[in-house]
Amino acid sequence: MTDEVLYEVSDHIATITLNAPGRMNTISGAMLDQLTERLLHADRDREVRCIVLTGAGKAFCAGLDMAAQMGASKGSLGGLDGGEGIPGELDLRATPPTVLHNLDTPTLCALNGGAAGYGLDIALGCDIRVASATAKLNPGFAKRGILPESGGTWLLPRIVGYAKAAEIAFTGRTLTAADALELGLVNHVVAPELFHEAVRELAGEIVANAPLAVRAIKRMMRAAETETFDQNVHHVFLQLLPLLRTDDFREGVSAYMEKRTPKFTGR
Repeated sequence: MTDEVLYEVSDHIATITLNAPGRMNTISGAMLDQLTERLLHADRDREVRCIVLTGAGKAFCAGLDMAAQMGASKGSLGGLDGGEGIPGELDLRATPPTVLHNLDTPTLCALNGGAAGYGLDIALGCDIRVASATAKLNPGFAKRGILPESGGTWLLPRIVGYAKAAEIAFTGRTLTAADALELGLVNHVVAPELFHEAVRELAGEIVANAPLAVRAIKRMMRAAETETFDQNVHHVFLQLLPLLRTDDFREGVSAYMEKRTPKFTGR
């Protein structure tokens, strides 16, 4: 059987690839489990300083494989199997959107092609998004009689603001890469022939920095979503203290004083 979620590490970058191009990388229950496993594995690996999530073929992810999910075994969707398509138990702690949100490792979604439904929510759950100029984003939940079930209602307003999020979600209209860039849904739009090089270059900039510091910055930005300013400032100070004792802090200061490129080890 072909592995439907590929995993590769090179130069401190873990690349996780949805690998079902024949069905536009729609996600089956097995793929959900594999994606969760790959994300957690990358986050635990101290050699990994950035996670790139992308898709094989022409699409990033066209959503859930609904035909497969109708016959999915209990647990493949975190326990969503109540019979006749009605959810029974609800345990989303180990599903990709929740896992993705709680990773300390920076995540970069490389939107090589279209993203719809669940695939769009997964993209929004990453820290940074780079889109090929040919990519399209389809938030058409309302056109299917459902709502963004994988974090979209939480993520979208925080990324683009409530009013813009409302228009995107309520109309369900398909967005081009240029539309997404203007709205702030993606950080960069790149010509297809330069896409993979641009993604690698951006990920390379991230992994060149002190990994413990980057992870701490991400934790504090995430915590700030629910903390007051005063709470976050105090929380940040507690995160700073152990960083001041690291080899990377000493290397960063030395490299700055010596006007050279630092070499960080994550220690």
